Amino acid sequence: MRWGTLLVPYGGFLAANLRPGETVLVSGATGNFGSAAVAVALAMGAACVVAPGRKETALDDLGRRFGRRVRAVKLGGNEDSDRERMKQAAPDGIDCVLDILPPSAPASAARAAIMTVRPYGRVALMGGVGMLGGAGLELPYPWIMRNCITIQGVWMYPPEAAASLIALIRSGLLPLEHFETTSFDLDHANEAVTHAAANGGPFKMTVILP
Repeated sequence: MRWGTLLVPYGGFLAANLRPGETVLVSGATGNFGSAAVAVALAMGAACVVAPGRKETALDDLGRRFGRRVRAVKLGGNEDSDRERMKQAAPDGIDCVLDILPPSAPASAARAAIMTVRPYGRVALMGGVGMLGGAGLELPYPWIMRNCITIQGVWMYPPEAAASLIALIRSGLLPLEHFETTSFDLDHANEAVTHAAANGGPFKMTVILP
């Protein structure tokens, strides 16, 4: 099921009420779910997707796959300068932020991305930041209040999301050709686990077929 990884960020964008023509920032864009989120946002009509990350090869790959609607941003680790760099990549302000960073990411990385959103913007939190302990997110109360920011936690996706995502795929708006899928039968489940461990990453999937 190649579209399984796409359903999670799709649920996030549904919760954030992503609309065609908007500018989106995907925090964690070079990860497995983050790269899928870039594809989903474009399929849903985003005019621009800001894709920050530290892995330069993964950022280059996103640009090659999706063209000029994706604005890759190389992060350096400084919260303030990274935030400004992400803001500058957006042509007309960032309408929506989807955070899907893994548990290993620091809260400062999530905060830098979240605080790029424009006044009246929306933020969907779907990642694992804080699950391994460490500092909290610590978003400034005055910034949220005075800019009328909507911040929503999102777990997975609603039941009806699968049908509407399939419709996007069938329409040709969300091509599955980006995903490299390797299949194993049940008799070779151990080989599938070994293959998955050695061949993980964006746009790569290992599946077991009954």
